[in-house]
Order: sequence, then C-alpha cells, then structure tokens
Amino acid sequence: MNVRSFAQRFLVPRWGISLYYFLKFHCKVSARAEVELSPFLKIGRRSEIGSFTKIKASFGPLHIGKNCFIGAGCFIAAHQGGVVIGDDCLISPNVTILSSNYNYQRLDVPIGQQGYSSLGVTIGDNVWIGSGVCVLDGSRIGSGVILTPNSVVSGRIPDNAILQGNPAKIIFTRR
Repeated sequence: MNVRSFAQRFLVPRWGISLYYFLKFHCKVSARAEVELSPFLKIGRRSEIGSFTKIKASFGPLHIGKNCFIGAGCFIAAHQGGVVIGDDCLISPNVTILSSNYNYQRLDVPIGQQGYSSLGVTIGDNVWIGSGVCVLDGSRIGSGVILTPNSVVSGRIPDNAILQGNPAKIIFTRR
C-alpha cells in the first residue's frame, strides 16, 4: 500500500469523501460507503451510492450515469478495461461487478502468477440488476435489461431482455 492509498483510507474521513463527491458531481455517497478518491471515477448527477458499498477505480475508468441508484453492500471494481454504467440504472443490494479476470491457460504456472486480463463491462441505460447478481468481465448489457436476483452474467445481452440463472439465460423479451 503506497502513502496515497494509506492516507486516503485511514486519514480522510468518509464524510469528507461524501462531501467531495457531492460538491464535484452533485451525487449522494453514503458516509458508510467505501469509495476511492480517484481521477478515474465519474458519477452522474442525482446518483446515489448506498451504505457498505465498495467502489474501486484505482486501475481503470469507472463511469456511473446520472440518476442511478446503487444499493447497500455492492462491490464494483474497475481495471484497465473499465466499467461503464448507463443512466437511470437500479442496482440492488449485494451486486458484484468485476472488470478483470485471471489468466489460467498454462497448467505449469500457478493461476495467481499468470497475470490477468481486463475486457471491461458496459451496462446500458435503464437497467435493473436484482440482488446478488454477479456481472463478470467482458459483459455487455443492453438498455432496458432486467437481471433477476442471483444471476451470473457474462457475454453480450440484447436490449430489453429479462435474464435469470447461473449462467444467466434470456427468459423473456420486453415489448
């Protein structure tokens, strides 16, 4: 942990971080959330971040659209590929969004020593992500999508689809 990370985590009060993001982006960040002070993080107007949510944007861009709600206990980590969340999205509690994945092709090298890749995650406008959903690296979620609770999402999801399961499958298309 470098000096900047140490100072940010232990010396800057969380209410100070909440005030900083309110003044900079006109959004609400709970004082109980753990949001990094990062030049890679951009939050849209009128967006809200709930308690006990962790947002990590040290290694890549993270853009949260306007009028989004991120529930309690979520974890969003942006790496080189980045994370883009569109406008008017509802993210329920305990959702995980990851934009990196370990390489695991070689059998003679431990997985932790093979490095990682980062394709990024894109979430369209007006998406509702149910509680406990896991969105994996490389996901491209279209606009108007509904993800039912505890689904695991990877790959491309077309607009207006409703998905369920592990792995998530389309069960209905909104018309």
